[in-house]
Amino acid sequence: MVFQNFELFQHLSAVENIMLAPMTVAGVSRHDAHDIALTLLNKVRLRERADAFPDQLSGGQQQRVAIARALAMKPKVMLYDEPTSALDPEMVNEVTEVMAELSAEGMTSLVVTHEMGFAKRAADRIVFMEGGEVILTETKDTFFSGNTHERARRFLDQILH
Repeated sequence: MVFQNFELFQHLSAVENIMLAPMTVAGVSRHDAHDIALTLLNKVRLRERADAFPDQLSGGQQQRVAIARALAMKPKVMLYDEPTSALDPEMVNEVTEVMAELSAEGMTSLVVTHEMGFAKRAADRIVFMEGGEVILTETKDTFFSGNTHERARRFLDQILH
């Protein structure tokens, strides 16, 4: 799971944040965990920031470390809770690009987001919720075509126009 506010350990470097769970939970050796972490940092385009601490990274960089940390456990599904909500608008793209690349590589993802541009680009299906209730589930093409539920149309009109 990738949280809104990164949830990185502030006293650990980027590479150490990624190494922790494989070593502690999965029993991976420190050497192998380090190799895995560097590979994942490369995947999220942050290899050169491996030794940086969270307070030395931008919000977008911290979120990409959080994505790499989640990937280190080799999940079948990635869960993202508003992964761009705590980011400056300029940082949103660097995070959504990594998420879209993972999706294109076959990673199943469940993303709670208000970033409709990203949803339109990367989603297969849209689940529209209001007040904790599922209002509709549709393909992204149907959802964004405007031929959808009245409440979803009002939402899209406010967000996209």
